[in-house]
This record gives sequence, structure tokens and C-alpha cells, in this order.
Amino acid sequence: MVNNSSNDKKKVTTHSLLEMKQKGEKIAMLTSYDYSMAKIVDESGVDMILVGDSASNVMAGNSTTLPITLDEMIFYGRSVVRGVKYAMVVIDMPFGSYQGNDYVGLSSAVRIMKETNADAVKLEGGEEIIGTIKLMVNAGIPVVGHLGLTPQSIHKFGTYAVRAKEDAEAEKLIHDAHLLEEAGCCSLVLEKIPATLASRAASELTIPVIGIGAGGGVDGQVLVIHDMLGMNNGFHPRFLRQYADLHTVMTDAIGHYVKDVKDSDFPNEKEQY
Repeated sequence: MVNNSSNDKKKVTTHSLLEMKQKGEKIAMLTSYDYSMAKIVDESGVDMILVGDSASNVMAGNSTTLPITLDEMIFYGRSVVRGVKYAMVVIDMPFGSYQGNDYVGLSSAVRIMKETNADAVKLEGGEEIIGTIKLMVNAGIPVVGHLGLTPQSIHKFGTYAVRAKEDAEAEKLIHDAHLLEEAGCCSLVLEKIPATLASRAASELTIPVIGIGAGGGVDGQVLVIHDMLGMNNGFHPRFLRQYADLHTVMTDAIGHYVKDVKDSDFPNEKEQY
């Protein structure tokens, strides 16, 4: 059993993340969407918890991240924060809460921070949202950037394939990464891009770079908790390492419960008052 929790462990902050990058200590990040799961993840020693708009998929059953609302993200974020003592909690800003209007974006971020007590927000995009990010940073809101495969733009891309394989898109990604750092982002997520490009970005930036499907040359990794625990049966992208098979564990346990109820085996005399 691996448990990195400690009685003297301190809350992870933006400053902590910078120190980890400078020391070469890798950053471990996972998603969570509810109090109970967040408490377990936090107690297991994760450095960062992302309340991802992937909740649209794994919690609400949508095929994309687009339908989830700001109110729903605030609900999930508030639930997660209540279960966390140590990890830095980052909440995704959902589609439509910041695109196209800098002040709408600032207002959305202020709502998230005030109503959830989270530690940071995360936005997808580069040069086109720099104005929004600067407003947030100037207001004292820590911002995590996100480049590469940006799921909120899935209808624009038309595919979840690897991004930035061509030189022009790769150079734009590096350009955008520097702009995000200069605008004040405290860290950056790179999703599903060539490992060599992600490694280049991590080496050129002073802020931590967290990868998902971006190789091992970055400063940390993030996965969706339902994926790495094997709760999503049949989802096996190349970048995913599955650490458990909870789909089988849970279906077996539930099946056993159903059988015991049907057979009048549960509850027994010791399980009643």
C-alpha cells in the first residue's frame, strides 16, 4: 500500500509547485468531482486535484465537455474543496463562461473562487484568451493554462487525435505557452501532443508543465480518476495507465449483494436490530 500522507504535510500552493519544478520533483495530479473521492485522493498524497469539466462525461453522461454549466462546475468544485486539506484544487472554467468576453470570464472566475473556495481556475486556449487571463491574474486569481488538445474545441477540431504534430501548430503552441506564462499563469496543462514538443515547452518555461498524453519530459502528470481506476470499461487510450479494475470489483460486489438479497441471506441476525 502506497500512502504519501504525513502529519506535517503542508497545503500545496502556487509557490509549492514552482519549488517542485525547480527541485525536479514530479507533480501528481488527478481529477475529483465529489467530497468522498476527493478526500481519498487528497489523503493518498496527490499534489493537485482538478475538478475537470470532464465531469460532463463521467458524472453526467454527456459525450463532450460542452454541456456542463458554470453552476454545475461550482457545485462539483464546492463538494471537492470540502474534502481536501493538502492538495491544490483547480477548477475548470466550462465552455461559454469565458470565451469572447474578457469581463464575463473575470466574473465567472470570481464566482468560482468565491463560491467554492478553490485555489485556482483552468482555461483552455492561448493568445485568444490572454486578455481574460491578465484580468484574472490582476484580480489575484491563480490561473492554470491548457494547450494542445482542448476538448471544449472538439467541434472545431472534429477529432480527439494528437495535436501539434505539424511544425506550424507546434510553433504556435510554444508561442502560446510563452504568452500564457508572461500573462501570469501559475502552471500549464499540455494534452495529447508529441512528447518531444511537451518536453521542449517544459524546458523553456519557468512555470510547471503538467502533461496528459504528453510524455514523461514534463513536470507532472494528470489523469481522470475514473480512467486510471478502471471505472470506465473499454476506455484504453495509449497514454492511460490503469492502476485498478474497479469496474470488475464493483460489478462483482453489487452482483453479490443482489444475490444475497434475493436469497434472503442479507441481512442476517447480526445485521439487524
